Parts: sequence; structure tokens; C-alpha cells
Amino acid sequence: MEKFLNFMAVVPEMATDDYVGFTFFVGCMAMMAASAFFFLSLSSFDSKWRTSILVSGLITFIAAVHYWYMRDYWATNATSPTFFRYVDWVLTVPLMCVEFYLILKAAGATKQLMWKLIFLSVVMLVTGYLGEAVYNTGSGPALWGLASGIAYFVIVYEIWFGGAAKLAQSAGGAVESAHKTLCKFVLIGWAIYPIGYMAGTDGWYSGIFGGLEMDVIYNIGDAINKIGFGLVVYNLAVNSKK
Repeated sequence: MEKFLNFMAVVPEMATDDYVGFTFFVGCMAMMAASAFFFLSLSSFDSKWRTSILVSGLITFIAAVHYWYMRDYWATNATSPTFFRYVDWVLTVPLMCVEFYLILKAAGATKQLMWKLIFLSVVMLVTGYLGEAVYNTGSGPALWGLASGIAYFVIVYEIWFGGAAKLAQSAGGAVESAHKTLCKFVLIGWAIYPIGYMAGTDGWYSGIFGGLEMDVIYNIGDAINKIGFGLVVYNLAVNSKK
């Protein structure tokens, strides 16, 4: 306890009017609470769904740890913690793709589908990072953002119309319903991130999104998508018990 209090004492204070830092703080607390909820609920389900619930907890736990560091980084430097952000995403977004495989596994989903979605998500994130943090001048952000967007739309096509969609349709019932809800999160919820990307980089779109705070948009998107993904899987596991 003494070590924890000493650690807390050196954490930079956050100004009361710092709404960007506030979203980092709230995001961290929300992710921690979600992690506790998912981990504590594991014993309520049989082995068929425990892995899915565990992955949901891991997604929010990893995010909570990174949000703690990002809040600290923001309070100290008042600049966007881009590196920590993308480290978080490169761990959690592929895990979100794994959730599609796990809920469709009983319907015949293969690991090929899982690795395909993981690969596309990594391409989406790496190209996004290059545009935001490396080649972030001139036409760089727009070109790398386009590459990231293409990978994103391939994921959307796969889960809405491709092999994943066909497996969900064959499974029917609660599985198909959960799959469709996760698809909506990817189509609508993940669409928040390109807005944040355009708000934080220069390009033809600067006049449209230049007045928005990139980190606030990202933080809201993370809370909606990561916690929402887990709750969809949790609801599927609950409905499967009935």
C-alpha cells in the first residue's frame, strides 16, 4: 500500500478544466470496471463461452493499463500519446477480431478466418500509425490513411458479406444476432476513428475536422467499441444458457 501511495504521489495532477485529460481518466476507470465485470463473470458460464468472455476482459484490461499511461503522458506533456495509443490498438483490435472467430467457431469458423481478420487489422493500424506519426506531412497522412481505410473496408466486407457472414447465417439464433451487432460496431463504431485521424492530421479534410480534439474522439471510440464488444459477447453467453 505504501508503494502504491508513493506512486500516486508522483503522478502529475490534472487541471480541472482539462477535458481531454478527463476523458483519459474516465476511459481508464471505465475499462477497469469492465475488466472486473468480465473476469468475475467467467465462472457463470461453461467452457464454450469462457474464452470469449476472457478475451473481452483482456481487451478492456489492456486498454485500462494503456489509458493509465496515456493519462499520465498527457498530464506531463500536453501532447497526444500516439505511440501508446497504437501499442494499445495493435494488441486490442486483433483481439476484437478474434471474437468473431470465437463466436462462429461452433458454426465451422476456421483459424484461416481468424488470421485473415487479424492480418487486415494489423495492416489497418500500421498504415494508420505511419500516416499519423511518421509520414505526417504533405500528402502522407491522406495516402496512408487511404491505405488504412482500404484494409478497414475489407474487414467490413468479410464480416458483412464474406465467409464470416455466411457462417453466422448458418448458425442462426443468438449467434447470428450477436454477429450482426458486432458487425454494426465495426461499421459504425470503428468509423469514429477515421474522424479522429482526420482531426489530428493535415490533409484535404483539415477544414472539416480541424476543430475537433483527436484524443477526445479516440477515447470515446475506444470506450464505445471495446466495452461494447465485450457486452455483446456477454449477452450472447447469457442468452445461450436459456
